[in-house]
Amino acid sequence: MPVLQRDGVEIFFETKGSGPAILLTHGYSATSKMWAGQLEALSDNHTVIAWDLRGHGQSGSPEDGALYREALTVADIAAILDANGFDKAVIGGLSLGGYMSLAFHAAHPERVSGLLIIDCGPGYKRDEPREAWNKQARERGDDIERNGVAALGGGSAGVRHKDVGGLVHAARNMLTQHDARIIESLPNVVVPTLVVAGANDKPFLAATDYMAGKIPGAEKLIIPSAGHVVNKDQPDAFNAGILKFLAANSL
Repeated sequence: MPVLQRDGVEIFFETKGSGPAILLTHGYSATSKMWAGQLEALSDNHTVIAWDLRGHGQSGSPEDGALYREALTVADIAAILDANGFDKAVIGGLSLGGYMSLAFHAAHPERVSGLLIIDCGPGYKRDEPREAWNKQARERGDDIERNGVAALGGGSAGVRHKDVGGLVHAARNMLTQHDARIIESLPNVVVPTLVVAGANDKPFLAATDYMAGKIPGAEKLIIPSAGHVVNKDQPDAFNAGILKFLAANSL
């Protein structure tokens, strides 16, 4: 089990294949196991890396909420690339993982060869909607603190986390946002970018359109009969779309 030690916090990752790197980050309350189909489908010509965010899956769940900051997540991604010997990679993720992929690009554009932004939003320009989002995130953390894994609902069946307390901290410190840096960085993205959403993921369709319009040259892929976890709802269509994008951009 590959594990990085990041100032006392264990960060789990798994790697499959060889060739140019693709690093995938899961959504909130999921784990790297959500990418099992992509590790298999994309690894013929690529090194596919999936990892568990702090507080999730097999990664550590520190008790200090300050250890879940966005900057530390970005640094974790860089450390995983370093551990696998890659200067740069296609960086992608779903939902929270997509937002963190944009955050990684904003911090380290020289380490990004392409972006896969999946069923996510780019944050908010105005304080009011950002605070409404943050309120929901904090309430989600409070619910998990009160009710444990039952608060995650039926969609969490089969998902295993070392410590549910890590999800509480992640809700309060990873899901919450504090400025407009990421949404304002979209016009500065110059690498090939594919923005993906499930056609039934109504809350994120407008954000998908927005990002595809703001990121220069971005491609948009809407997959029919798929919801928020598009890669699992329609794996064949999802994988085919990713492979087409990689081939068309020589990634």
